[in-house]
Amino acid sequence: MSNMRFAIIGCGLIGWKRAEAIARLGHRTVLAVDRAEGRAGALAGAFGARSATEFRAATDAVDIDAVVVATPHAELSAIASACLQDGKHVLVEKPGGRNFADVAAVAKAADSTGRIAKVGYNHRFHPAVRKAREIVDRGKLGPLMLVRGRYGHGGRPGYEKEWRFERAISGGGELVDQGSHLIDLAQWFLGEFTVVTAALRTFFWHAEVEDNAFLTLSTSAGRIAWLHASWSEWKNMFSFEIYGRDGKLEINGLGGPYGVESLTFYRMLPEMGPPETTRWEYPFADRSWDAETAEFIAAIEEGRKPIGDAAEAMATMSVIERIYQEAPT
Repeated sequence: MSNMRFAIIGCGLIGWKRAEAIARLGHRTVLAVDRAEGRAGALAGAFGARSATEFRAATDAVDIDAVVVATPHAELSAIASACLQDGKHVLVEKPGGRNFADVAAVAKAADSTGRIAKVGYNHRFHPAVRKAREIVDRGKLGPLMLVRGRYGHGGRPGYEKEWRFERAISGGGELVDQGSHLIDLAQWFLGEFTVVTAALRTFFWHAEVEDNAFLTLSTSAGRIAWLHASWSEWKNMFSFEIYGRDGKLEINGLGGPYGVESLTFYRMLPEMGPPETTRWEYPFADRSWDAETAEFIAAIEEGRKPIGDAAEAMATMSVIERIYQEAPT
């Protein structure tokens, strides 16, 4: 499909990011859907699309090849599944639903229809993360041992009154929000986790969900991920370290308020001591949205599984669900 036609369902910040990426890649948004008519109209006007307030406008349309679902968590699974069942390919934003059953429903709909369903874990497509994956895949770190990750921001006045703090809508707090990105990345490098230990705390925001999540996760091979996600990180930060027997990779920043994105490779020398150090910086606009959307489109065109499909998202949500069952806030 040289010029793929998209519908955007959910015209907030992420919907706009996806529409902009679609345009930069040479494809078209032909329908913008949002319950708030003004938001749908604004995105539609910016990209030469028509607008609607009900998602069925996308499932019923015959001129749409793929749909981006960027709604609050409670609506992700039902809308994505309906679009798949009506023959559309779907990029549904992370985490794909409120719980494991929600994400499993998306995967089942994709399997039964033969359509592509990708879950939008865009952090895999940041340039530092992609470079890190290339180095790991080439065996430059040797056997992997562990991952250490930290991710957080400090919210804003009135944050606790937004939908992310309503468990019935979000499915949980910071664990399912930024924590899901950390779990997804850790599993991508280390493999699926079989042992899960966590502590969830509400330290600052007066709410029914956690604002901090502390995780220790282990694979069947004994690899460890030690992760902390926080809504009380007063200076936005992202840090992700990958340790192997022969070296370490350190990713810092995501651009914008998270600071310049960088990757540092510390390569162990035969005599050990101070390592050989190589550093890459990526001081430009965040194009992870472009790269991830391009991967989704390529998977459709090539008839293959995308990087980060619904089955992988199920593995991440399985960890999250176990934590909520075993370590309630």
